[in-house]
Amino acid sequence: MVAPDSTPDQKAGGPAIILVEPQLGENIGMVARAMANFGLTDLRLVNPRDGWPNEKAIATASRADHVIGAVQVFEQLDHAIGDLNFLYATTARQRDGFKPVRSPVEAGRSMRQRANAAQKVGILFGREKWGLSNEEVAAADEIVTFPVDPNFASLNIAQAVLLMSYEWMKSGLADETATLFAGPEMIPAPKAALHSLLKHLEEALEARGYFRPAPKKPKMLDNLAAVLTRPQFSESEIKVLRGVVTSLDYFSPKEPRGAGYPERKAKAARDGGSGRGTGDEDGGEGA
Repeated sequence: MVAPDSTPDQKAGGPAIILVEPQLGENIGMVARAMANFGLTDLRLVNPRDGWPNEKAIATASRADHVIGAVQVFEQLDHAIGDLNFLYATTARQRDGFKPVRSPVEAGRSMRQRANAAQKVGILFGREKWGLSNEEVAAADEIVTFPVDPNFASLNIAQAVLLMSYEWMKSGLADETATLFAGPEMIPAPKAALHSLLKHLEEALEARGYFRPAPKKPKMLDNLAAVLTRPQFSESEIKVLRGVVTSLDYFSPKEPRGAGYPERKAKAARDGGSGRGTGDEDGGEGA
């Protein structure tokens, strides 16, 4: 245990995470992992039930060794928070008193502002079974509560730490919607490629008697064009669709793929018919 008059070592920037009388080493390890996910390193324990160090905590920390290795342990709460300028207490139930109650989003932004002003901030989390006592909540400046279903309001301690750590990280992003990586840039295909697909599809559907009754064909084509225009397909996506239509045009249950060149297509080729389905158009099919 750390001596009662010890001063905690606040790591630069992020808030301290203070766990009051945590019971399971596994939960401590998962808290450390959640903190590491979002760049936090200052983990403080007040009277952990099973002592410290804890092998189960180390095992479940999943390589968050820098957090586990820097854990500070205290016998009393006031010693664990003595260096802090501002303290939040997390709770899932309403408390008597006059403390402001914040959402995680508000608290995250406020913590960032305080950290930027060189203030030391901490977040207090209670025991797995029943949380924080009224006296412990009284030691905080403000309360943070989570917008959960009131019929099932209890959060696992690691879940609660993860939510607050996420809000801390998000509050420091220039763009809160930013992601670490993005999907491929999809440039809409030239209109000529889309019109060629529509023409190909029209011919394939015409051969199968799709346009019935015949007077409705123009309207049916308009609807088909509207459906295929809306997604703004890229050229590669149009090639995939052309390959699908080609496969349907060439093969049928009676003449499945692998049975050789369909006789009806061979006859069409001999008679000078369309040779659709060769070259690039078939490139969209799977092998």
